[in-house]
Amino acid sequence: MAETARQLLREFEKNSGTVDDPLVSWSPDTLRRILRTELPGAQVIVVSNREPYIHNMKDGGVDLIVPASGLVSALEPVTRACAGTWIAHGGGSADKITVDEHDHVQVPPGNPAYTLRRVWLSDEELQGYYYGFANDGLWPLCHIAFTRPLFRASDWETYEAVNQKFADIVVEEARNERPIVLIQDYHFALLPRMIRRRLPEAIIITFWHIPWPNSEVFSICPWREQILDGLLGSSIVGFHIQFHCNNFMESVDRFMESRIEREHSAISYGGQTSLVHSYPISIEWPPAALAAQPPVEECRRRVFERFGLSPDTKLFVGVERMDYTKGIVDRFQAIEELFTNHPEWIGRLVFLQIAAPSRGTLPAYQHLHQECLDFVDAFNRRYGSDGYKPIIMLAEHHTQEEIYNVYRAADACVVSSLHDGMNLVAKEFVASRDDEHGVLILSTFAGAARELLEAVIVNPYDATAMGEAMLRALTMPEDEQRERMRRMREIVRDNNIYRWAGSMLQDAARLRKRNSIQQVTENPPQRLGHNIVRMFDKRKAMATRDKTPA
Repeated sequence: MAETARQLLREFEKNSGTVDDPLVSWSPDTLRRILRTELPGAQVIVVSNREPYIHNMKDGGVDLIVPASGLVSALEPVTRACAGTWIAHGGGSADKITVDEHDHVQVPPGNPAYTLRRVWLSDEELQGYYYGFANDGLWPLCHIAFTRPLFRASDWETYEAVNQKFADIVVEEARNERPIVLIQDYHFALLPRMIRRRLPEAIIITFWHIPWPNSEVFSICPWREQILDGLLGSSIVGFHIQFHCNNFMESVDRFMESRIEREHSAISYGGQTSLVHSYPISIEWPPAALAAQPPVEECRRRVFERFGLSPDTKLFVGVERMDYTKGIVDRFQAIEELFTNHPEWIGRLVFLQIAAPSRGTLPAYQHLHQECLDFVDAFNRRYGSDGYKPIIMLAEHHTQEEIYNVYRAADACVVSSLHDGMNLVAKEFVASRDDEHGVLILSTFAGAARELLEAVIVNPYDATAMGEAMLRALTMPEDEQRERMRRMREIVRDNNIYRWAGSMLQDAARLRKRNSIQQVTENPPQRLGHNIVRMFDKRKAMATRDKTPA
């Protein structure tokens, strides 16, 4: 029987590869069709630290905020299309008063399409799990930005506890034993294994949105085996690019007793097989924020009026969180190189830097913020004059509509990440330019550089070369801009967020079918039935009874 099962599975894998028709137009309808035909009745649960909608108290009322987050902008349209459940930390000051008795709120407001389940964390939990282990430890560990990761046992214990809290809520929200759970990012490395123990039939897809380091760097982490064991509870572990997949498999090969099948990008560990695939993340097409945008000329007029720029000024922009991995100071140094080697651009070029505050309680971020302020102040005193500031830095939050307004007004967008998983700013800028003008200057260390080959690719560590790239953008003919932008827009349109999600859902469907074949071939018919479902329903009923007030 076991040999028959293996033969059937090999035949299934050989004949059921994902068919990715280049002529398919990926949209919310495409996702719904995949769910309807390939995963009928499947419940989709998304888990992330950040919530897609935040309710805050403001002026005695409740103010709704949609965070300007790459993860949120990528996943929100997917969850809408799937009518799923999104589980996230509720951190808004009015979040608790806007949920029902089950901590649910229906979103988007005014046109509900899915359920947001909020998880409440104490200040101590947030400090240890989020600011501590996730962002003082894993974030610098995974990014080659030369910031030393800090690992504290107390942070690790809190990280474990918070992952367990989220696992309990996933099980509570699951309607049966076989949900599709999409776990997002480095905040939840232990979550897949915790869910697997409780829901062994679930399809668990963990997407790691940041780079994965090589095995030598990863060995720094004191809890490296526990993190790998946690992630290998996943059915699929996803990364933006194949290079990060390779680094992950090398880490598993070095530290875990496992079998690596590199030909099939699979890892066999603890009696389970996990696929390790690359899924380049993208954005919604067309972007919702673009719908209400005025023509490019009007966007440019508004932005230039706001900052008092003369009409013949060249405007470059940078948009990101205030983070040391984004190379903000490095791009400022490149402008200095440009002005040193080509002083004729002094007075004619302005760089607008939007840097949303981020993780301001961590010393590394406080230092970066001050370093940026000091550099801009000194730079503007050196090269500026009455009425002219070569660098304008806005360390404040902006809405997506405001950011798209700036994208459309700019002559170039600079993405100079020192190390990045993908970087959706690059794709947002391209998507915003329906006039097919503007130049994208893009770091070779951002995952987007693998797709947007028509960008001006730079090494952000080479300030002189990046300054020359800025000169190239300043002097690029309109015909060349149009040709480059047209091709990049085709790439972002075809490889949009729905294709990213659809590829994962198609792989989830394949795994579910494979598991069904495995069950049928490896279990005698008399042992099949509904025992698992009955046990699950009984457990859910008991949990509900225990929560009912006496």
